[in-house]
Amino acid sequence: MKLVIGAGNTTYNGWVSTQADQLNLLIPDDFEHCLNGNPADAMLAEHVWEHMSLEDGTAAAKNCFEYLKPGGYLRCAVPDAFFRNEWYQNMVQVGGPGPVDHPAYTHKVLYNYRTFRQIFIDVGFEVELLEYCDDQGRFHYIYWNNLDGHISRSFRYDTRNTPHSLSMVSIIVDAKKPLII
Repeated sequence: MKLVIGAGNTTYNGWVSTQADQLNLLIPDDFEHCLNGNPADAMLAEHVWEHMSLEDGTAAAKNCFEYLKPGGYLRCAVPDAFFRNEWYQNMVQVGGPGPVDHPAYTHKVLYNYRTFRQIFIDVGFEVELLEYCDDQGRFHYIYWNNLDGHISRSFRYDTRNTPHSLSMVSIIVDAKKPLII
């Protein structure tokens, strides 16, 4: 089984879309219920972790690790604190830029590649950075397969981006649960 966490209105062929009321990342029983007691092959979360505190984000990563098959992965994306774009930073800031109906209103953490990667390493994942900005604001990209989990707010798939100009980026990681035999 492949789960999309916090799917909103998105659906992908071969993936089961879940909402917070079906799968609260902090409640192990929700994983048990969604997965019918079986571990997941893959999980996908686009712009979910920034809506949790750092402590809750770590607990959520631990639960995902627990409910993934060995060799499974979690593809995860969040806004990037190191992206040097004033409009973008205003939009993704903790607490959002304005009214309570703005999607960023519930942002609690703004990650950079080091802080986001570390959450997953701390609970046992092996982490590959797929897209991120470094400390100097330079964008880094490693090719990733869209069929392994689609991230809309990414270099390739966000229509606001061009090969010469970035407007919307994310930190994107593949957090892999080791397969040890």
